[in-house]
Amino acid sequence: MTGKSILVVEDEEDILDLISYNLKQAGFSIVAVGSGEEALEVASEEAPSLVLLDLMLPGIDGLEVCRLLKGNAETKHIPVLMLTARTEEVDRIVGLELGADDYLTKPFSPRELVLRVRAILRRAQPAEEVSDECFRVGPLMVDPIGHRVQVGREEIELTATEFRLLLTLAERRGRVQSREELLNVVWGYEHSGYRRTVDTHVRRLREKLREAADCVETVRGVGYRFRREER
Repeated sequence: MTGKSILVVEDEEDILDLISYNLKQAGFSIVAVGSGEEALEVASEEAPSLVLLDLMLPGIDGLEVCRLLKGNAETKHIPVLMLTARTEEVDRIVGLELGADDYLTKPFSPRELVLRVRAILRRAQPAEEVSDECFRVGPLMVDPIGHRVQVGREEIELTATEFRLLLTLAERRGRVQSREELLNVVWGYEHSGYRRTVDTHVRRLREKLREAADCVETVRGVGYRFRREER
């Protein structure tokens, strides 16, 4: 995974130096900018492998940058890891709802930062071994090989994380998956403090699936399950 380029959007020089040093040590190449305007320009021109995005920025803030990146056909495929000093949960939820793949709260461990970056980049890569079985329930079709999702005749565009979440549930259809299990399999780490990440992604996934949203069932107090049988 070395050689991947990371666009770091951070206006605090000491934090930028810390991030850049640790990511370079891990084998990544770094492009650093200090404002949202620069981030949008560089992301469009250089198509980095991942954007590490601080939310508190001069000018255009990080949430608006995320919204614009995910709304642009040229940049919407680029994974976004939010970095924020804000403690309010609403900011993290809004960022995830705008399409960010994950978030990390300051102060952070450099080791955890590198692990998060690697986990997101792994999710963005096609799995080496995937089932050749298409999963169909009602109007929903999930094609692991083609990396496609259709509802009726319409193809649904999902982020890499959303697709992996849906595929994980589909492969284990009929079996309840706890939030902790989904964090481990889909996001690549275990931490009960990030269970809300799963809920936010499930909500976004259901919105995109529209009339097929009920294929992903909530099992209260436990987690989520992909519906096995027709109702």
